[in-house]
Amino acid sequence: MAISAHTPRTAPRTALRTTAGAFCAALLLAACSSGGGGQTSGSTSTGTPQAGSGTRVTVTETEYTLKPSRTSFTPGTYSFVADNAGKITHALSVDGPGVEDARTKDVPPGHDATVTVTLKKGTYDLYCPIDGHKQAGMDQHIQVG
Repeated sequence: MAISAHTPRTAPRTALRTTAGAFCAALLLAACSSGGGGQTSGSTSTGTPQAGSGTRVTVTETEYTLKPSRTSFTPGTYSFVADNAGKITHALSVDGPGVEDARTKDVPPGHDATVTVTLKKGTYDLYCPIDGHKQAGMDQHIQVG
């Protein structure tokens, strides 16, 4: 009776390839289903709206000022787009009633990032959380009424 010398080697390789292929497929599926799609939701609290789901407010950031595209706010959901028109890295953070430490990722010059929050009646602080930037003037208070 002849036994093929290749049978013992091929079976483990095939099993390894099948396992590796299944693992890669699972990783790909997990990456595709994570949702981010390159968008940034800067809020760290639970139950916050998805990035881009609210009224869009562009906040132009330069050294060392913040300039929101609007000054009047009513309660509701807002997507704050931090547009870095400066020459150094900035970011945008929102704090106020019901919103704590919601922020964008760090934004390199010429780029933007979004943080979406639901604002209630009250005063909110928009600021750049990069060390020293808030103290240098990148701090804006808005009133929601």
